[in-house]
Amino acid sequence: MLGYPSGLDVSSSALRFLSTELRRRREEIGTRWRRLTPGRQALLTLAHLRNGHPYAQLAAGFGIGTTTAYRYIAEAVQVLAALAPSLAEVARTASTKAFVLLDGTLLPTDRIAADRPFYSGKHKKHGMNVQILADPAGRLLWASPALPGAIHDVRAAREHGIVDVLTDAGITCWADKGYRGAGGTLRVPYWGRWENLSTNQQAVNRSHAKIRALVEQAIATLKTWRVLRKLRCSTTRITSLVHAVLTLHLASSS
Repeated sequence: MLGYPSGLDVSSSALRFLSTELRRRREEIGTRWRRLTPGRQALLTLAHLRNGHPYAQLAAGFGIGTTTAYRYIAEAVQVLAALAPSLAEVARTASTKAFVLLDGTLLPTDRIAADRPFYSGKHKKHGMNVQILADPAGRLLWASPALPGAIHDVRAAREHGIVDVLTDAGITCWADKGYRGAGGTLRVPYWGRWENLSTNQQAVNRSHAKIRALVEQAIATLKTWRVLRKLRCSTTRITSLVHAVLTLHLASSS
């Protein structure tokens, strides 16, 4: 296998943050020696998450075995995922803001046609449903655990407790028509065909769309980490990957 120098469009603060956390973990478990230093292990993990390179390619580039690369990355992902903020913590942060934005996104997977629970009829592909909360400027605040793609957005929001938490905290939330009937403090557009809406309802829906559109920035931020664009791992690991990416984003943007 041939090797070549390459760049990684991730801030140095993310590398320092992960290196520190990995060094702390090694001290906690009493690790005496490893093939890679905490800094190199952090770089290996960032390369996998940001660029989505397979373990074999990364192992060759870092001079380690494929199994070792998998084990190092899995360890780092678990360390990061454990640091991701909970919904309750995000609600406390969001309570200082005018409102929050909510939307769901589908993370495509390589599931086969027989895996019906993972097939999204809306997107016409297999994947995992992840709910996103963003602030009024479209900055990513929180990403939910992953659910099978066949689950509708409003059901996912209820299962994660998003509606109840935001309502209890008195936080206004703007969402699209996929959350119709959610209740609480969620605001959704008027339902119905455009030509059947009154002039006032059309104006409200236009204003609603302009406000809610900023949540797409948060979704795009999540998917700049290419490992989430086409998931080729077990569905049981996807939540950890999402939360690891969330932690890195928040650490590098704070």
